[in-house]
Amino acid sequence: MATATATAAVVRTEARLFGRELGALFWTVLFPTALVAVLGSIPSFSDPVAGTGGLRTIDLYVSVAVLMSMSMAAVMAMPAAVFAYREAGVLRRLRTTPVGPGAVLLAQALLHAAAVIGASALVLTIGRVAYDTPLPESPVGYLMAYALALVATFSVGAVITSLVPNSRIGTAVGTIVFFPMLFTAGVWLPVQVMPDVLREIVVVTPLGAASEALAEAMAGDFPDLRHLVVVAVWAVVLWLVSVRTFRWE
Repeated sequence: MATATATAAVVRTEARLFGRELGALFWTVLFPTALVAVLGSIPSFSDPVAGTGGLRTIDLYVSVAVLMSMSMAAVMAMPAAVFAYREAGVLRRLRTTPVGPGAVLLAQALLHAAAVIGASALVLTIGRVAYDTPLPESPVGYLMAYALALVATFSVGAVITSLVPNSRIGTAVGTIVFFPMLFTAGVWLPVQVMPDVLREIVVVTPLGAASEALAEAMAGDFPDLRHLVVVAVWAVVLWLVSVRTFRWE
């Protein structure tokens, strides 16, 4: 009971600190929404895309913006916070307390995930209100694909946090990983309109498969099991790697 109370106190404290990270909040919550707003104003983005069940380009970019928010929080924002605690010796000192350093890590994951969920709700709402983008016609399938994508992206961030020794190198590694993740999510070219060969390669990546799964759920189909399995396998493997290699100091 005491440990649970102390952990709750850590979460509250981390929430106050997290609220001061205006840069991370902007890129995680507001920028994906702004992207949808800008792209929705492009006339050609209102044209249906062949082979997507009638979805338009702007409809596809709603899910892309959701994946962008996940990537920003998981790969750029959360590792930076953990690096700071490790370098300041916070995690090492917490190992001697009943709370343990895991409480800080749990709080960081929960807060960043909450920011992503808020961003996703905002993106879906703005897309619907401003550009009449559809809400997921297969809500169960969408939520399943969304949850797996969230775990997979945060597992990528966890591996970076575990393997990289300090924040200076971590920032560089995070940037190197971040942009390919955006590409596979479809930021520059939606996965659904990529050339066949490139698409086949991209859909074996976690965000490429997640993009396909989310688009399928938006169109009313339950996501293809192959895409869900790809995301799930990446999530499990990366999470296990991060747990096995994590350093408290």
